[in-house]
Amino acid sequence: MTAEIVTAQPYQASLEKEARMRDGNMQAEKKSAIVVGAGVVGVAAAIWLQRRGLDVLLIDREGPGAGASFGNAGLLASSAVVPVTEPGLPLKMPGMILSPDEPVFLRWPHLPKAMPFFLHTLRMCTRQKTEEIAAALAGIISDSLEQHQALAEGTGAESFVVPCEYLYAYKNRRDFEASSFGFGLRRKHGFTWRELNDAELHRLEAMLAADMTFGVTFPDHGYIRDPGRYVEVLAAHFTASGGRIVTAEVTDIVRENGRVTGVRAGGETLACDACVLAAGIWSGPLAKSLGMRVPMESERGYHIEIEAPEETLKGPVMIAAGQFVATPMTGRIRLAGVVEFGGLEAPPDEKIFDFIRRVGKAALPHLPWRESGQWMGHRPAPADSIPLIGEFPAARGVYAAFGHHHLGLTGSAKTGRLVADLIAGHTPNIDLTPYRPDRT
Repeated sequence: MTAEIVTAQPYQASLEKEARMRDGNMQAEKKSAIVVGAGVVGVAAAIWLQRRGLDVLLIDREGPGAGASFGNAGLLASSAVVPVTEPGLPLKMPGMILSPDEPVFLRWPHLPKAMPFFLHTLRMCTRQKTEEIAAALAGIISDSLEQHQALAEGTGAESFVVPCEYLYAYKNRRDFEASSFGFGLRRKHGFTWRELNDAELHRLEAMLAADMTFGVTFPDHGYIRDPGRYVEVLAAHFTASGGRIVTAEVTDIVRENGRVTGVRAGGETLACDACVLAAGIWSGPLAKSLGMRVPMESERGYHIEIEAPEETLKGPVMIAAGQFVATPMTGRIRLAGVVEFGGLEAPPDEKIFDFIRRVGKAALPHLPWRESGQWMGHRPAPADSIPLIGEFPAARGVYAAFGHHHLGLTGSAKTGRLVADLIAGHTPNIDLTPYRPDRT
């Protein structure tokens, strides 16, 4: 059964009923939607809903562009279809967690609480499952540059979206060949790359360390030169176009006879015809109240920002040895990445910032090290690495748009467009079955 039948048709009937002409002015009655979460996914959904002719309210407890939407690497990683659940992960995971040179960290007091999530994740680590997950990710992220260009068009945020090549830098060719499974998945989904020898690599990116002797560059990628400001400018366009933003914490989704009628926030109930749940990791409790227990953990991410020298990076670079991305941004270079499992309450771990400093200085020795900021935030990680997109079975009119792991920025524009299409009664051009909130 396709997602179009499951999610779009019931709402299509409602749209047709309400799209009648009235008052002699031939004006169609406007439907209303509330988007919970003003990160990049929520703001994208709000703009696309507005473009579909709905009256839209955006609610967030902090305001637009906070959290992971502020602190991400800024990369539109179209080719990042390889999930963390590669077949070799179960054997590699203990060493990754225990090694001081690997970008994976665990707070041991959090392990008992996270163990069900880890066990669920490990069940995904087969070749067949990994290929299925890669196909699902490709459906959401493979055209991310074009999707963000379409989202930003006419909003004043166009200049934040920068087309580029995406460079992977390796110590040697052997390290690249060790990733052959992942590159095979990329090739399967249509991605191409150009291999660079030592001289070609340093001619392309002179700031890299001399001991990096092999590179791979992907065409047709992009990055956002200031993710936080990008979301703020998009949100400003949303309000200038008639949208409303409320700063409050959403405590409940109100339903009658199984259909959404409103959202409880700030001590009052706000009415709506449809609701989008796009609150990242904080979507979990609200999803649970709607009958869905989502196996999801915070994939805590970190970044350090360095004041940019006059000669900065030409584009984003994945430093394969440390699994972090160095991205040129307005007036600075952001070094972002790392995975930490430690829950929502623990403060940032200073040793992880030290790790980024150590691998960053080793990879970019010519970079003047004048830090201008650091950040830690929570990325919503489902156990199977696939975002949740679609209508909740037990709550008609409520749509999931969360769970993008470390690909929230990359997949945000398309996710927002898809849920807006569902709510407006348009049939999406991809099969949404893999993203169903009720998948097992």
